[in-house]
Formats: sequence, C-alpha cells, structure tokens
Amino acid sequence: MLRSVRELKESKEQSVLMKDAHFPVPFRPGLEFNAPVHGTWNIVHIGMNVPEAIQIYVCGINCMRGVVLTAAEMNCQDRFSLVILEEKDLLEGRVEEITIEGVSDVLNRLEKKPPAVLLFTVCTHHFLGCDLKHVYQELGRRFPDILFVKCYMDPIMQKHGLTPDQKLRYAMGNMLLPEPVKPDTVSVLGCDFPLDETADIRMLLRKNHVEMKEIFDCKTLKEYRRMGSAETFICTYPPGRHGIIQAAKRLDRSFYYLPSCFGYEEIAEQWETICGEICRKKAALPAGELSEEIDRENDREKAALSAEELEAEIRQQILACEAALKDALDLIGETPIVIDGTVHPRPLGLAKLLLEHGFSVKRVHLDAVSKEEQAEFDWLKENAPELLLTPTIQPEGRVWQRGSEGKVLAIGQKAAWFSATPYFVNMVQGGGLWGFDGIRRMAALMKEAFLEKKDTEDLVPRKGLGCESCV
Repeated sequence: MLRSVRELKESKEQSVLMKDAHFPVPFRPGLEFNAPVHGTWNIVHIGMNVPEAIQIYVCGINCMRGVVLTAAEMNCQDRFSLVILEEKDLLEGRVEEITIEGVSDVLNRLEKKPPAVLLFTVCTHHFLGCDLKHVYQELGRRFPDILFVKCYMDPIMQKHGLTPDQKLRYAMGNMLLPEPVKPDTVSVLGCDFPLDETADIRMLLRKNHVEMKEIFDCKTLKEYRRMGSAETFICTYPPGRHGIIQAAKRLDRSFYYLPSCFGYEEIAEQWETICGEICRKKAALPAGELSEEIDRENDREKAALSAEELEAEIRQQILACEAALKDALDLIGETPIVIDGTVHPRPLGLAKLLLEHGFSVKRVHLDAVSKEEQAEFDWLKENAPELLLTPTIQPEGRVWQRGSEGKVLAIGQKAAWFSATPYFVNMVQGGGLWGFDGIRRMAALMKEAFLEKKDTEDLVPRKGLGCESCV
C-alpha cells in the first residue's frame, strides 16, 4: 500500500526487543530501503576473484548501472563488458540472437581472448524462456578455446531458491577440473576473503604438513581449476556451501563445512574434525603417498595430536581468548556496543559471546536470522530479553534519527552508519576470521576501533571492502 511522505517522516524506529522477536524473520516484509553502506560484496566482486576471466552481462540498460559502477570502482573495466537488450529485441523474439551476437562481438573486439568468460544472463531470459542451452552451445562452437561459465543476475529469484551469488559460487565450483587426487592437500573454497594468516585452520594444517590452497593464491585460471585435485574441500562461508558441496560430489571429494563462529564448543568440534578426520587421514597414508618435500617418518609421527593433547591445546586456546576478551573489556568498559549482520555471518553469536563476557551490547542490526543461529537466538531471548533487534532495509530507515548521546562502539559498517559513530570495526562478511584466533582478532579490532576514529561517511559508501578502488 502506498504511504505518504509525511507519514514516513513521522514514523519511528521499528526495533523489537529480543524477548518479543520471532524467528527467523523478526520484521514485516515489504518495500525495502538500501542504506548508503556498500562494503559487502556483490556478484561482480565475487566473479573478479577468478583469475584471467572476464565478465559479460546481457541485460536491459536500466539494470546495468550497479554492475558497471562496481567494475569501474574496482579499476577492472578491462575485465568487464555488457550487451544491452532493448525492448524491440524482446518483442521480436531475438533474445537468443542478441545474446550470441553481442557476446561474439565483445570477444572479437579483444586483442587477446580470455581463457574464460563469466556470462551473466538475467531475469528477462527467464521471463521469455530463452534457450540458454542453444546460446552456450553456439558460443562454445564459435570460441572453442574459451570456457563459458553459466552465471545469473536474476534478483527476482532471490526470495525463492538460490540467490545470484550462491549460483555464482556454484558456477565457480563447477569450473574445477577432475584431476588425479593429491591426498595431502586441502582446497578452501566459496569464500570472498582469504583466511587470516593466523587463522586456526591454517595453523592446524600447517602443523600437520597438509597443503592448503585458496583461490586468492592462484595467478592463472589453470591454477584455480587445478584446485579440484585436492582430496578435501572446505567451505567456511555460508553462501558458498551449496556450490562447494555440489563440486565435491561431482569430483568425489571429501567435504567439510566449517563456518566461522564465536562459540567455544563449536570451534572445539571443528578442531576435532580437522585433527581427527583431515589430518589423521594424511597421517595414515603410506609414506610413498606423502608429499616429497617433508620428512615422511618423522612428520607422520607428529602429524596427529592425541585426544589428550588436542584437549589440552583447546583449553590453552580458550584461556588465550578469555585473556583477550578481558583485555578488551578493561578498555571498552560499559560503552554501548551495536553490531550489524553484514560484519559477520554470525552476528547473534558475536552478541552472545560479548554479553557473556560483560560487554554492554545494546543493539543488533539485521533483517533476518540464519538457521545456523537459532540456538544463539533462543539464548539471547532468554538471557538478554532487552537487547534490541533493528531492521536495516525498512523504508523508515531513511528518516530515523541517527546517532546517540555519548560514545558508541559499532561492529560493522551499517551499525556505524545508523549510529553515526566514528568508532567502528570496519569489516564485512567475516573478513577472514576463523576459530579461536578469530575471537582474539575480533577483540583486538574492537580495541583498535574504540581508540581510533574513522571517517564513517567516507568509508562506508565505498563498494566491496578490500577491493582495489578508484574512488
């Protein structure tokens, strides 16, 4: 229903107390507001992770603005092209022809052909029943040396089934080659950010002389596609899970979903998975099947921690986390803290961790609750009933009064924008945090954010945090 501008201006913040919140959607759906906070990644950013590949979008001109600006803001115009569909093309039934000829024209104009094209078709192709099988077959016939990757920019589908970025991660997983298995390697796939050098996964695999590779380590398309040779696939980021599961099934590889989180018990279980299943598998291999560069006999003896050693190490890790959190609390004290759902896939888990350790968490900005956080949702409902949940996409957000009295520490860009605070943790999508080390890193980032002001109005509108930017 249409509402007057006057009514919108007189609207108040639509927060709900945790005790009154409903799982998994605490707020009514409807018209959506997009706050001027753009650090999270979109499909253009994600696709640019594929080395040497270019992206071609086939769409009406009205929908091209965002993706074109993203490529431009990344200084990646040389890896981005578009084919415009006009109304007459739809009316005359020429969508297949325009798609094929437009993509061909783009490629024929290039001095050097790319090894791969991420070809994005859109909502219009779905509406008109475009024969995409024919499109890809014809392009493959014309350009046999190019790998055409089926990608989609179809946001109309995001409320039902896979989102465009999930489909893209699936397509990227589908690029992996069925090469002979390398038993002593792990590929971490489906993520937008490399794991921190100090992340638990890296440390555990390194200790056990298991090679770990991410897409960010690859300089060529061939290198990336050969990541499929790893015996084990790991995904740490929820939107990548579906695509990497399918890749693991296709290539008959072991798969482990080990999401970044903030619960000691869950992290301990992940340690047990890594040490008990991935590393022990390597330790049990015959010497001849281990990598040549390691001392086989000595390293096989060291490869897997005993159950007692693992338990002791986990206890030490937890003690280190407790010390880091106490150190942060001693500095931050009772300063109000706000968190948002773009900073990490587990914002409620972070809120729970901080509340358990005495921090004054007042608000979490989110629009829905992940199924992975139902336990945290229930805990907060019982133990933090006055915690506020606040939506980020409701249209009233345009006119809500931003800011508050006194100093506020925000964790996440949207939390910073809505709170109008210069003291914030500038991170999106988990930022490479993982495990006990991730908890300690978050505590350190909170201390840094508490002490050092940032220019919120300048930083948060920039697209794709961590990407090269010409803005």
